[in-house]
Amino acid sequence: MSSDPLLQLKPRLAISVDQVQAIIRRISPHASVLGIAELHGGEISTVLEIALADAPACILKVYPESLQWKMAKEVYVLGLLRDLGAAIPKILLADDTRSVIDLNYVLMTRLDGTVLGRREATLSEAELTAIYAEMGATLRAINDVALDSFGYIGPNGVWTAHPSNHAYMSAQFERKLTEFCARDGDPALAARLRDSVAEREHLFAAAITPRLCHYDFHAGNVLVTSQGEPHLTGIVDFENATSGDPLMDIAKALYYFTPKDAPKRDGLLAGYGPIGRPDWRETLALYRIYCTLELWCWMAQIGKHEALAGLTAELTDAG
Repeated sequence: MSSDPLLQLKPRLAISVDQVQAIIRRISPHASVLGIAELHGGEISTVLEIALADAPACILKVYPESLQWKMAKEVYVLGLLRDLGAAIPKILLADDTRSVIDLNYVLMTRLDGTVLGRREATLSEAELTAIYAEMGATLRAINDVALDSFGYIGPNGVWTAHPSNHAYMSAQFERKLTEFCARDGDPALAARLRDSVAEREHLFAAAITPRLCHYDFHAGNVLVTSQGEPHLTGIVDFENATSGDPLMDIAKALYYFTPKDAPKRDGLLAGYGPIGRPDWRETLALYRIYCTLELWCWMAQIGKHEALAGLTAELTDAG
C-alpha cells in the first residue's frame, strides 16, 4: 500500500467575528459584520458568506495549508476573465500575509443566485436543456481566452509550459499512469491504458492554440436564478483551470452525466456551438479516460478508497 500521507483539505476554521471584521475593514472601513455562514460544496477550500450592514454581502474563501498557492492562481485566472462581466466574482482582496488568520484567503463579490445542483431535481427536461445551453455558451466564452502555452495553470500562469497539446497530454497521461501504479493501481491495467492512449495520441495534435479551460464545470460551480425559469447568474471555482484543448473542458463537463442526462448533454453541446473538428467525439472519449484516471488518483490521494473499485472498472472497460 502507498505510504504517502493523505492530502489535508478544507481547513476547519475557528474564525471569529472580530477577525472577519478586521478583514472587511481593509476594503470597507465603515461596514459592520452581521453574520458568517459556511457555504457547502467543493472539497478544497472553505467558503464563507459574510453578511454586512450598509454594504453588499461578500464571500471569504480560505485555502488549505497544503494548497496555499491556489489563492494566487484564482486571482490570476479571474483576471483573465474580466470581460466575462457579472458572470464571475470580482476579487476585492487577496491576502497571503497571514496577519489576520494563518492561511491565505481572498475576499470576493457575492454573485446572485443559487447553486444549479440544488434546483436540477425540480426542473423539466426543457428547462434543463435551456440552462445547460446557457452554460455551454459561457464555457465557450471561457475557452475563447487564448494563452501562450499548454499546461497546468499555477500562481502566475502556466506552471510547466509545453509547446503543443500533444506534448502536454502525453506527459499528463504518463504522469497519472505512474501515479496510478504508485498508489497501488493494477500495473497490467496501466500498461493496457498506456497502449490504448498511444494508439490514439494523434488526436491531441488537432488542438493548435492553448485555451483557458475551467476544468471543473459542473452544476455545483454554476449559479442560476433561485426561482422561476432558470437562467445562469454566475460561474465560480477556477482552482482547477488549465491551458489546453477546449475539448478537454467539454469532456470534463460531460464526465458525470448518465444516460438519463441527455437533456443536459444536448443543451451543453448546442449552447457551446460548432466544434469544427472531424474527430471530436473520439477525442472526447480519449479525454474521458484521462478524467477517470485523474479522478482515481485524486480519490486515492485523499483517502476515498471506496470510490476506487468503480473507477477501476471504468478504466478496465476503456482500456
